[in-house]
Amino acid sequence: MKLKRFLVRYYPPGITLEYEKGGCLRTRSIDLLDLTPECVSYELVAEIRRSEPLITESRADQVKQLILRLQQKQGQQGHHRFCFFKELKAHILPLTNVAFDKSGSRFITGSYDRTCRVWDTASGTELHTLEGHRNVVYAIAFNNPYGDKIATGSFDKTCKLWYAETGKCIHTFRGHMAEIVCLAFNPQSTLVATGSMDATAKLWDVETGEEVASLTDHTAEVLSLCFNTVGNQLVTGSFDHTVAIWDVASGSRVHTLIGHRGEISNVQFNWDCSLIVTGSMDKTCKVWEAVSGKCVATLVGHKEEVLDVCFDLSGQLIATASADGTAQVFSAITHQCLMTLEGHDGEISKICFSPQGSRVLTASSDKTARLWDVQSGVCLQVLEGHTDEIFSCVFNYEGDTIITGSKDNTCRIWY
Repeated sequence: MKLKRFLVRYYPPGITLEYEKGGCLRTRSIDLLDLTPECVSYELVAEIRRSEPLITESRADQVKQLILRLQQKQGQQGHHRFCFFKELKAHILPLTNVAFDKSGSRFITGSYDRTCRVWDTASGTELHTLEGHRNVVYAIAFNNPYGDKIATGSFDKTCKLWYAETGKCIHTFRGHMAEIVCLAFNPQSTLVATGSMDATAKLWDVETGEEVASLTDHTAEVLSLCFNTVGNQLVTGSFDHTVAIWDVASGSRVHTLIGHRGEISNVQFNWDCSLIVTGSMDKTCKVWEAVSGKCVATLVGHKEEVLDVCFDLSGQLIATASADGTAQVFSAITHQCLMTLEGHDGEISKICFSPQGSRVLTASSDKTARLWDVQSGVCLQVLEGHTDEIFSCVFNYEGDTIITGSKDNTCRIWY
């Protein structure tokens, strides 16, 4: 094995090693999820060297410099105040979803007008209209980190794959018997997973366009799904109140997570693939061990349905959004509620952390999005201007741009 080069990953902090083995170029990552600006870099280098044989003494100083770079980036987390940049009259009918590519230089919007549009973030100009679906385009995604393909899932029961650069359709995935409502690329960008109102999820081959597997154990709509960061497991959440973990290679079910007493609103793996968080209409969230399928915690406190749930990128925090108009932040380790975010006048349908993990962004039916400080729970900013419910909000990779999508048929770019 010969080490070729290092690549820095800022969010979450880590170092990727590119090395040669048997004539093939391979990569593996060193996760530094607990890194803080206060960590002593030479101690960390010694610890890494003990577990990573590719890092020899001659490379130790390079690793130290990379750790210092990561710490420097953490120190710049500053207090960015977002300003309204542009409103895009994106579609003639309401939007359904918004998604960035990895760099944040482009984003896509899905709509009831049966199209998906590709936009340049810096100028707010439209690059492509992806036309061909015969019903609402509901679920959309870039194949990050590559960003050269887009998947769109529609109420017409199909999923389409497109070249991001040209807007040309590559494949149409046919096989679902009802509306497609969620989708995701695996991290390697070789598969697309789709979830449908027909109670199944399916895996599709990006190269050939063929169906690879049909995941058929749910008895009601599959409303959410998520690959883990390795890409060997997929988790699905259903209106049948259950969550399933699937082995991607074989398409077989590994565990069924039973315990919720209401429909599942969202599911997510943490970064190191050890935990899954689930939100439910039963007003709770649950945290599960991915390996055993065991429920390790039930997060309570909301008075109404939990509509969204997510981990921060390091996997240390969990945020929940509820129809009761509040959001909560929990420790993923102790499961304690650290704070309740109060201020919205309507239900919160979307929640996400900034890449740095220092901010939480919420989208509400009160026509505003809010930015919150994770340490204090203080509302730092109210993003106003939409004239109808905001149902989508996303940060770009650097955390310095926000897109909000609303039922008023517009999206807004905030810098």
